[in-house]
Amino acid sequence: MNTPGTFQIHATDGAARTGVLQTAHGPVNTPIFMPVGTVGSVKAIAPDDLNAIGAEIILGNTYHLYLRPGDELVARRGGLHGFNAWDKPILTDSGGFQVFSLASANKIKEDGVEFRSLLDGRKYFFTPELVMEIEEALGADIAMAFDECAPYPSDREYTIAAMERTHRWAVRCKAAHTRPDQALFGIVQGGMFADLRIESAKFLASLDLPGYGIGGLSVGEPKEMMYDMLEQMMPYMPANKPRYLMGVGSPDCLVEGAVRGIDMFDCVLQTRIARNGLALTGSGKKMLRNASFEHDFTPIEEGCDCYACKNGFTRAYIRHLVKCKEILAAQLITTHNLRFSLRLMEQVREAIEQDRLLDFREELKAKGTFD
Repeated sequence: MNTPGTFQIHATDGAARTGVLQTAHGPVNTPIFMPVGTVGSVKAIAPDDLNAIGAEIILGNTYHLYLRPGDELVARRGGLHGFNAWDKPILTDSGGFQVFSLASANKIKEDGVEFRSLLDGRKYFFTPELVMEIEEALGADIAMAFDECAPYPSDREYTIAAMERTHRWAVRCKAAHTRPDQALFGIVQGGMFADLRIESAKFLASLDLPGYGIGGLSVGEPKEMMYDMLEQMMPYMPANKPRYLMGVGSPDCLVEGAVRGIDMFDCVLQTRIARNGLALTGSGKKMLRNASFEHDFTPIEEGCDCYACKNGFTRAYIRHLVKCKEILAAQLITTHNLRFSLRLMEQVREAIEQDRLLDFREELKAKGTFD
């Protein structure tokens, strides 16, 4: 039996690679897109439907689940897998991104982060040790170390301080982590300074963790800057460990990330835009609430094998649902957007195995997929 966290590379194409990550709840084929279920549920789609569209692993968020319903309650049900009836792998973020995104309610200290709950205003204090305790109670297959994400733009002095604190917290997380069936991933920081990114990658590699997230990208910087950071740091990331680009999931970034050697991606984009009527297709995004679709009796995308597209739900009907604010609209577009992204990663894996990923990228550009 493979040890949880074991990663085996199957094929390479330049920096890109396919592989399999073993977890306590089954294998994950990489490169992979992971749907986000912040509070334990991927919005507008049930676990059976996630299975049907090919999802292999989903996310939960430590910060939000700690505040509601509480990690102790989740643990009493056997962890997140028992609580949300998802029997495949789960990854939990540590809450470090919420420190960044909800900065006005937080105070960062050496020991941890003091914050006020956005639910009731109560004060809480997250330490690396407490975060490990919570993530172990949640029972995810992959737990992320607690980190500090420097916002964009940040000056060099602050970025260094955040990176070095992330390193110290990673050491503390490793010392506090005890579950052998849960893989602990560190998180590379360093902002938009290539030398700091390299320094962070080297330091975290020295901890010999099962995998590594890349945080602090896609936080407002131009995409070309993100790609440049990836290219410069990647030679210093352990080649035999999975690399997870956190919070990134637009079609162009999925492909460009894979080209540069990224193995795992997650993003709320697919579900968030679905709730506003926006669908992802091979010829670019389609805003289905637009009047141009009122008499369009074609599926969201011809040839798509998602439930919405193969069962007669037309753009005209879905537009009607969107305009009427019917919940079914969000369900149908969410199912489509997630299936589109998961199928895209299936195609990326196939292209890598055929040694033609760069050609595949150009084909997608010519079709307008990234528009």
